[in-house]
Amino acid sequence: MLQRIINNWVYGGFLASFLLLGLTPAFYRLWDLALILVFLQLPAYMLHQMEEHDDDRFRHFVNRILGGGREILSKNAVFVINVPGVWGVNLFSILLAYGVDIGFGLIGIYLSLVNAFVHLAQAIHLRCYNPGLISAVILFFPVGGIALWKICATGSVPMIYHILGAGSAIAIHLGIVVYVMISLKRASSSA
Repeated sequence: MLQRIINNWVYGGFLASFLLLGLTPAFYRLWDLALILVFLQLPAYMLHQMEEHDDDRFRHFVNRILGGGREILSKNAVFVINVPGVWGVNLFSILLAYGVDIGFGLIGIYLSLVNAFVHLAQAIHLRCYNPGLISAVILFFPVGGIALWKICATGSVPMIYHILGAGSAIAIHLGIVVYVMISLKRASSSA
């Protein structure tokens, strides 16, 4: 059963995104706009993941383009990257933004924005579509950008939160790159 969840996590996330979006009006009565925008990073990311991972598109793309057909990105790795690594990080960001300081919301916001920049840079570099590109551009730039603007407009968020948010997002994405490079090296040495 666990392997079925690992293989099909993206569909649960896609459906959950609509549930989360449906709950947003209830939160709107309790939270200010900045916190709502932090919260919206999670369903936006879940919608993005559908374009990116439906039919295992992103994993196949990475394995074909970077791995030359060899498996350098496994289904288990994709699950760990996206469920604890995206959903968990966003949950952590939302809870800290709610309970401690809105500045912690920048973790989830920068995660979305860095991901959008990575998709865009990859498309420019490879001169082709990559799975997730369209939703990253149409969801993350506006939702993440407006959220970043709103949090900055409060005037109460010190630079350390921007460093934490951007640093966390960059570290997560670099971690994925390192994992893929190690996997590529292992695949090359075993061939």
